Amino acid sequence: MTTTENLQRPPAELRWAEDLARLRAGDTAPRPPGWALSIDAAKRFIVGDPALGIERKFVGDASLIDRALVSLATTRGLLLTGEPGTAKSLLSELLSAAISGDSTLTIQGGAATTEDQIRYGWNYALLVSEGPSHRSIVPAPMLRGIREGKIVRFEELTRCPLEVQDSILSLLSDRVLAVPELSEMVYAVDGFNVIATANTRDRGVNDMSAALKRRFNFETVFPIPDLRTELALVESEATALLTRSGVPEAPPRDVLEVLVTTFRELRSGATDAGDSLDRMSAVMSTAEAVSVAHAVGLRGWYLRGEPGNAADIVECLAGTAAKDNPDDLARLRRYLEQQVPRKSGRAWKALHDARFQLPG
Repeated sequence: MTTTENLQRPPAELRWAEDLARLRAGDTAPRPPGWALSIDAAKRFIVGDPALGIERKFVGDASLIDRALVSLATTRGLLLTGEPGTAKSLLSELLSAAISGDSTLTIQGGAATTEDQIRYGWNYALLVSEGPSHRSIVPAPMLRGIREGKIVRFEELTRCPLEVQDSILSLLSDRVLAVPELSEMVYAVDGFNVIATANTRDRGVNDMSAALKRRFNFETVFPIPDLRTELALVESEATALLTRSGVPEAPPRDVLEVLVTTFRELRSGATDAGDSLDRMSAVMSTAEAVSVAHAVGLRGWYLRGEPGNAADIVECLAGTAAKDNPDDLARLRRYLEQQVPRKSGRAWKALHDARFQLPG
């Protein structure tokens, strides 16, 4: 069995292998053809099942999981859209692990993505010496997914050029992949489907063709609306990351509450009291909050031998705020100077006192 001990980020099927095994052992419900779990068991893997000791892995609308699973049981693909950092990729990984037991058939979309990375390529040494053959072909995720009856994940679909996106049209509509060099057609096995993700902020980078849109069911993943729920998620994820990084203690809860509240207010452009403020152009998502909380904990432990504090938040926020627009640093400074003094608590005071640590 593959160990996850030294892996920075093990895939879902390894990280939660015991949960999957427990669900498979007790899963007596009917399963869609080619699926490793029934729809009910797959849902419980994602949203949790306290009776079986299975933790919740995705914080969001449970009805979204129902619609996603039903969509993947059909011959239409699933496209998850939403703001960056709303756990679209995590959800696609969990769905793939539950349905196929394998979340690694992944295409990372981008400007440099080619058809070879999506469908199949060639071992050019063998191609030159033998010509096209089954030995010289190098299967990419789509060819493997079709052959093995597994879910294929296509991350950041809209970041690919339009002609590259449309290379999967026949796979989604006819469920077949042509290999003209071998005069073969590879027909999809039960269980094959595609989960794609697309950020709403990337809309217009390379918009999808109408033909490709018709091959997908669209589902929007929204940010977590509740402060307490988001705080609990950031705390648990940051604690897990810090443990893996050799840090025995996470930042105190009041420090994490300051961090999450700051992210929520800068993301929405309004304080909890209803005061309006300049909204950041940078992505102030839950995923970014987890990353900053991780950095705060690392900074406190490895620089001072203690848990991170609110002053560390300012240092770690600077890199987040300056990513896209230098004006965001000015917005962050105004927030620290004007809004933070209105809040009560020792952690908020420390955050305000550390505002001079911002660069510039």
